[in-house]
Order: sequence, then structure tokens, then C-alpha cells
Amino acid sequence: MDFIAQRREPSGVYVPRRAIATPLLIQRAQDSFSMTSLSTMERTTHSAIVDDRNEHIEIWINGEFFARHEAKISVFDSGFLVGDGVWEGIRLHKGKFAFLNRHLDRLYAGAAAIDLDIGLSRDELSTALNATVERNSMRDGVHVRLMVTRGNKTTPSQHPSNCAGGPNIVIIAEHKTADPEVRRNGITLFTTTVRRPGPEILDQRLNCHSKLHEVIALIQANKAGADEALMLDPTGAVATCNATNFFCVSNGKLLTSSGHYNLNGITRQVVLEVAQANGIRSGEQPFSLTDVYSSTEAFVTGTFGGLTPVVEVDGRVIGAGSEGPMTRRLRDLYESAVEADIES
Repeated sequence: MDFIAQRREPSGVYVPRRAIATPLLIQRAQDSFSMTSLSTMERTTHSAIVDDRNEHIEIWINGEFFARHEAKISVFDSGFLVGDGVWEGIRLHKGKFAFLNRHLDRLYAGAAAIDLDIGLSRDELSTALNATVERNSMRDGVHVRLMVTRGNKTTPSQHPSNCAGGPNIVIIAEHKTADPEVRRNGITLFTTTVRRPGPEILDQRLNCHSKLHEVIALIQANKAGADEALMLDPTGAVATCNATNFFCVSNGKLLTSSGHYNLNGITRQVVLEVAQANGIRSGEQPFSLTDVYSSTEAFVTGTFGGLTPVVEVDGRVIGAGSEGPMTRRLRDLYESAVEADIES
């Protein structure tokens, strides 16, 4: 099978000539060709509708606001030099941050794990987050990227002792609504050769700036013709995706990975909680691609996109090749959990 050559479909869209280029993928490529509402990002779980207001946002950097085109960090920043830092992606929903306490729990736990002093209390950081969205007159449909690095170094190097002046903290809030076409059509996955390592190499529960292995996995999947990458753990069991957590429905049971080789996703955890609360059989356990290929449904979870259906994995159509009833039910339950959180 030629994994590189392409053929031109009647729509004018080039589709890879490979096993995953099924009629379903071709139709989706034709659908996306006529769309004008999307950004230049390829179809992913982070595809968003273009919003011109983002050209004029102000970004919070170490306590000051800067216009988007003037927002800068030093070339000596630890995150830029060696990927030394932690971050969170947070949704603003009806004027409140969804699951903010959980996000801050993860952020501060990650900072403690890498011995990084954030320098602000939880209340002070919450104040900065609220100040950022208020400064930009934002209330709903907003995605916030909160980044903390170890700070500026005196010279390009790895050693933390070369940092001077404390951490760098950046808050970027954008008007960002998930592309409804991605939810409607679902995404395709390709199982990459890049594995998720164990904690003896880099604990995957850390939401850190070191994401190169995930980027390499995504590039491999994209070049194979898929939207995103499915990644295995060192034992060969399914771990997670490059930027989201993976679920499938096998023999009526909701499966996700053991949790040892993936980010401890907040959306993932909420989905597991609402499934248990509503009598849906579920398990965090090792499972293989055999289970995935024979599953009746699959979806991925993330703060930005919520629950996104997976319609193909490695060229195999999952279930009916569209969003299934379990995915729809769990999305409804998850969205109710979001509402309950912001009202609490």
C-alpha cells in the first residue's frame, strides 16, 4: 500500500491513496473543502470557528496587559529554551470558569512535581484569570490558555539555578467556539509508532510544556492521512491520543486507559464520574487495538471540544461511522455537569 501518493477527487480535494482513504474520509474531505468558517488549522479536536475579535485581544503577562501583536516573552525564557513549565486550558462558560478548582489543583500539583514556585496563590491566579476575561469583555465561548514557566535564564542552559527573577506567567483568552462540523462528522485516528512513556521517563500526568513526542505522533498521523494520533503505552495497550483522551464502547462497556500513561484529563474524569452516577458500566483498564477495532463507538475528550466522536481508527470504520447513542448520552451528561459546576 502506498502511504504517500495522492489522488484527486472530483471535488478537487487531494486524498492520500492509502488504507484509511475510505469513502467516508473522502466525503468528509469534500465537505471540508467548501467550508469557509474555519481557521487554517487542519481538522482536529481543536478546530475553531474564526472570530475576528481575537485580533484585538489583550494578553496578561506577569501582571500587565499587552495587545496581541505586542505580547512577548524573553528568548531566555525557560519554556522557550527547554520546555520547562506547566499549563492549563480552561473554558469560560456563562461568565464563569468551568471546573476551575480542578484545573488549579492540577496546575499546582504539576508545579510542585517539577519544583516550580508559581509565586501566586490560587486566589491571586484566579483574580488574574478573571481580570483577563473582563479586560477583553468576554463572557461565553472563550478558551483560556494559562502558562507558567520557570522564568528567564541568565544564559541558555538547562539548569534551574540559572533562572533569575521568578516565573513567567501568561494568560491568553480567545473567543473560541469548537467547529460544529468536527462534532457532526467526527475525526479519524491513526495509531502512531510513538509510544507514551512511563513515569520513569516522563510522567504523562504532568501537563507540561514538553510536548515534542506528541507533536511527532501527530505529524505521523497527519502524514498517514488521519486527523489525530492514537498512542499506545509501553506494553502495547491503548494509552491516549496526542492531545485528547480516548474512550471506546466494547461489549456495552465504556473503556478508557488505566490512567498511568495519559494526562489526568478533567473532561475524562468528569465523563467517568457521570457514567458511574448514571449506571453506565465503565472501566479504567488496559485494552488493545483489537478492542478498539471491534468497538461499537469511540470518542475523545478534552476541555476545548468536550466529547468528539471517532469514526475511523487505522482505516477501520467504528460502529456506524458516526456518533453513537452512548456518546450523545455522555455528552448531555457532561454538559449538565458543566452547568452544575458553574452554578455551584
